[in-house]
Amino acid sequence: MAACMASRVVVTAQAPRGGVSANRAQASKVSVSRAQTSAASAFMGQGMLACKRGSAVSVQQRGALQVRAARVAGVEIPNNKRVETALTYVFGIGNTTAKKITAVTGIENKRVRDFSEDELTLLRSEVDKYLLEGDLRRFNNLNIKRLKDIQCYRGKRHIAGLPCRGQRTKTNARTRKGKVKTVAGKKK
Repeated sequence: MAACMASRVVVTAQAPRGGVSANRAQASKVSVSRAQTSAASAFMGQGMLACKRGSAVSVQQRGALQVRAARVAGVEIPNNKRVETALTYVFGIGNTTAKKITAVTGIENKRVRDFSEDELTLLRSEVDKYLLEGDLRRFNNLNIKRLKDIQCYRGKRHIAGLPCRGQRTKTNARTRKGKVKTVAGKKK
């Protein structure tokens, strides 16, 4: 692949094994410019990429450009999944909300890559009615900040990094408390 990085690549085709050494000297030379191989073929999808690897010549066909993901609510949802599953990649949309969105829009639960532009537009307009992604995260953080400011019980638990919903903390609660910090002399 390193040979392909030069601005002009010369690829030689090798003569058959039983041939005369003069045939090898007369091996045909093909000149492939880098502009033809990488830039043009990346956009058009029809170019050839030729690289000399050892003594053999490797020629690869580049595929056409294809869209890998659709953008909904600022998030690229996967193309190969069905719409109800793909919508759950957006923060703030779970299974129930995804099913509700597909029911309201009347879109069938098919793979995202099979959607037309009109269906995607309809889906985006319905999804925009919900509080999602950055706005939802900001909303949640402001609520937690408010609880901390008014110094209520839940706010104090957030400040201390302890569970807010009445779980036991003598044992367990490791998610909120973090890794165990052993204290010397704390035996019964």
